[in-house]
Amino acid sequence: MKKKVFLTRALQDFALKELKKRYKIEVHSGKSPISQDKLQSKIQKIDGLICFPYDTINKETLKLAEKLKAISTFSVGFDHIDTEFAKKRKIRVGYTPEVLTDATADLAFALVLDVMRRVSEGDRIIRQGGWKIIYGADDYVGLDLQEKTLGILGLGRIGKTLAKRARAFDMKIIYHNRNRLTAAQEKKLGAKYSSFDYLIRQSDIVSVHVPHTKQTDQLINMKTFKKMKNSSFLINTSRGKVVNQKDLVTALKKNIIAGAGLDVFETEPIDKKNPLTKLENVVLAPHIGSSTQETRDKMAKITVENLNLGINAKKPIYSVGY
Repeated sequence: MKKKVFLTRALQDFALKELKKRYKIEVHSGKSPISQDKLQSKIQKIDGLICFPYDTINKETLKLAEKLKAISTFSVGFDHIDTEFAKKRKIRVGYTPEVLTDATADLAFALVLDVMRRVSEGDRIIRQGGWKIIYGADDYVGLDLQEKTLGILGLGRIGKTLAKRARAFDMKIIYHNRNRLTAAQEKKLGAKYSSFDYLIRQSDIVSVHVPHTKQTDQLINMKTFKKMKNSSFLINTSRGKVVNQKDLVTALKKNIIAGAGLDVFETEPIDKKNPLTKLENVVLAPHIGSSTQETRDKMAKITVENLNLGINAKKPIYSVGY
């Protein structure tokens, strides 16, 4: 008898075809994210779960999982899953890091380019009929990237890859990380270690690449913004809750900082009534850091393989805790 697998949302056709060969699968087709009531109802009778970063797999839900052997999340983050409790219940948890490194670093750098050269702002001006005259010598100017200081907060896989992009643009790179790199690694990346406070004060662009944890929750707040240069920019492609969004709106409105490029938000999705959408000095992307065809296909393959391994009491390719 085939084991039962529930997906909170569909994967690509090739991945679903692979799953159907091995399991009896059910795909949630309603509103996303799935409601806790429905998830709790489904989780009681399944052997494997495939979820996404906006799903909440908490202790209360996992307590109901009588047969569950594996959770495979289609994401690099796993803060939406109570991994400690899953470990206690001997539920394998797999995730999909590494394969989305280039795509996310590319998007982070695209946001840097966009906010500094005001590309999206210009697009809006043209579409709204605001380009009435040929701009003069000092009209609608952006900023060069060369010789600007990029402060990378969290120099993991994505942060390191972003540093490579920035180096090609002759930017100065400083970073803050829980663990300092070796001198050889710093030399290779052209990056200098700094304290958190120094990075915040000295950077022309602060790019956030830390996971969302108790320690990083609301890490970037008004106290942080007031230390930043009023000519500086914030880029966030990590997790929305790392930044206090209310404080960010205030900082942007009052020109405490010059602008921001955001791919993630405290609550997603955001709508046109969100105060961020009313500001010209912010570029908004709908959480598309990993959203390239090549990357998403790789993520789907790993998601399926993680599930296959975990459901058979084997360690996933990328495993959390157990």
